[in-house]
Amino acid sequence: MRRSFVWALALFLLLTGITCFSQQTDIRQFSTFGAFSYLSTPSLNLVQRGFDGDVGYNWLSWLTLGFDFSYNNGHSTLLPNDLNAATLAKLAPYLPIFQEYGIPVAVAYNSTTYTYEGGPQFNYRRFKHVTLFARPALGALHANFTAKPNNPLIAEVVSGLLNGRTSASDTVVFYGFGGGATWEITPHFGIRAAADFAHYNFFSGILNGGRNSVRVVVGTKFSFGKNILGK
Repeated sequence: MRRSFVWALALFLLLTGITCFSQQTDIRQFSTFGAFSYLSTPSLNLVQRGFDGDVGYNWLSWLTLGFDFSYNNGHSTLLPNDLNAATLAKLAPYLPIFQEYGIPVAVAYNSTTYTYEGGPQFNYRRFKHVTLFARPALGALHANFTAKPNNPLIAEVVSGLLNGRTSASDTVVFYGFGGGATWEITPHFGIRAAADFAHYNFFSGILNGGRNSVRVVVGTKFSFGKNILGK
């Protein structure tokens, strides 16, 4: 699935790059965007799917100010090599029991991730029907983690590590960069594909360091308001 998204994005950029090369003359002041979202965190073997939406204000033809929100949900398994030294030390007394009964040291879990992002987007509009863009990625990431232990011993370990609970949440800052392309079918409607890279450090009291994620979104853009070029 991950590879298919990469190929789809590459094909989209190739096809849009061979369209008409005349400059855009109609750029609407506001835009909204809604899309399918695919979020991958390879270090946790975690894939999440959901929704992405944003609103934008075209201040200049090359500069858009906007706000982005996304929701993604998925599941994976937490392993000992995902944990920091302090958590492994808490886990150590249980290891002989796991070995004695042949129980894998692994915890299945569900994860829900929300992102909130705002800032500039830099546009290249030299193609009449294609807008290329790049942007910094800076915002807040809120994650919910819910363990799904499959036996009483795993449940006891999880409860001990999470102070009597089987779920946890965390909110952290993320940063990175992104970009993509919009096929401007009309001045009011287009199809956009984009990818963003983000780095963050969530659940730092349990996990062993920062994480990198890649988000790919494909969806529709609607533009409205006056033509900022005045033509």
